[in-house]
Amino acid sequence: MAGTAGGGAAVAGGDGWRRLSGRSLWASAIKSLALVAGATAGLVRFLTGRDWPVGGVAAVCAGAAVLIVAAVVAYDVLRLRATRWRLTPERLELRSGITTRQHRSIPRDRVRSVDLRADPVNRVFGLTVVKVGTGEHAADGSELALDPLDRHEAEALRRTLLRQETAEETGDGPPLAELRWSWIRYAPLSVWTFTGAAVLLGALFKALGSFGVKSFATRLATALWEWVVAQPLLAVPLLLAVNLAVGVLGSVLLFAESWGRYRLDREPGRLRLRRGLLTTRSLTLEERRLRGVELGEPLLLRLGGAARVRTIATGLGKKPDDETEDAAALTPPVPRALALRIAARVSGAGLPPLVPHPPAARRRRVVRAVVAAVVVAVAVAAWPWVPLGNWMWMVPVVVLAYGLWLAVASAASLGHALGARHLVTRRGAVVRRTIALDRRGIAGWTVTESFFQRRSGLLTVTATTGAGRGRYEVVDVGRGEGLELAARAVPGLLEPFLARERQLREKQ
Repeated sequence: MAGTAGGGAAVAGGDGWRRLSGRSLWASAIKSLALVAGATAGLVRFLTGRDWPVGGVAAVCAGAAVLIVAAVVAYDVLRLRATRWRLTPERLELRSGITTRQHRSIPRDRVRSVDLRADPVNRVFGLTVVKVGTGEHAADGSELALDPLDRHEAEALRRTLLRQETAEETGDGPPLAELRWSWIRYAPLSVWTFTGAAVLLGALFKALGSFGVKSFATRLATALWEWVVAQPLLAVPLLLAVNLAVGVLGSVLLFAESWGRYRLDREPGRLRLRRGLLTTRSLTLEERRLRGVELGEPLLLRLGGAARVRTIATGLGKKPDDETEDAAALTPPVPRALALRIAARVSGAGLPPLVPHPPAARRRRVVRAVVAAVVVAVAVAAWPWVPLGNWMWMVPVVVLAYGLWLAVASAASLGHALGARHLVTRRGAVVRRTIALDRRGIAGWTVTESFFQRRSGLLTVTATTGAGRGRYEVVDVGRGEGLELAARAVPGLLEPFLARERQLREKQ
């Protein structure tokens, strides 16, 4: 790999082994202040309860802060001294471990993705965490992390691993998608808008308890409840309005932090996604790992005319560690027409018109909704303390209304199609998902037919693949149509099963 410029860059020895960036010590010291804050709160609570003077409490807290920062920095010193990495013509290697030594390596020809990530503290010191994947799931031990490298060295390593040696290969042309701040209007169209304030209040209550003022928080909550009971006509609408305002503000801020500086580019043979206002993230994904795209339309986004695009790729999804974001997401909420264009450009093919499913699929859902309402009504009637005319009798009515809406909406969402390259399937009422699955990535089929499906002439065909969720279903499709769809999608894969079925029919 070409040498890097800038202070803090790793220095290669005669055998090519390099160190991580020494500026990690400064970043670790800053990050340790979060531990200092928690420890200080606990010490203040403990010592003031034993009538310690203010000076003594301050001295103990200061000593504890110094010890914590020193311990964190000392650990990072040992970690940096024990960690080496090198890039050879064949492999990327990493040696690490303070007490238990590990030597891991990844063949360069198996590198499928390079993920660069920098939180705000790392950005201040010009550092980046590099994660290199081979296409399997990270939980399988196929991901190698260099934490951290100098920012310029990390970018040089990314280009080298992905065989981008010249500036012309970096994909500086027009992007597939780029942030438009008008999209932020879709941020509040989420359930977190309505529940975010409650989550924040719970976290605040827990934080107050850790700082030793749980009794104050309990008294405050009790007073609030008494106010709600005393003046419900004023308190309930006001609290709902405050909850909605906090939820909208939180969702807008989260959108800005997560998707600020968003840009999706196509580089030769790969996609590159960059986003993040405070914590920056850059993911480079080889296109040969792609097995399709998913268009997600949760109910609120659908009503607002928006959708999200996700990739269906091998070894990509939620990380198994403390990361909670969806690594497969290609776009934030965007207008549906734009989402369709991005999905078509990423997959290389547009979505063909969908074939609706038979009326029997809707009847099945309507029957389930009616049965559920009847069961709830029987359960309500079975309780002797529920008098006739009680508000509890509204429960089965609500269940029936919701069930019928769900049945109709779910049946209307059902559809499938077979394109030149993709199998397309759509389902879902609350969250409608349209899947365009590359037919070359289908490894097998599972055909299921329940007792009630057989009576309705329906079945479910499930395509299995090594990417995404691993299973994608075409639900409640006509029996003959479903089998023909599976046979045409991957010629030769289902024919033996169909031949045996025809022989059994002829014998009968």
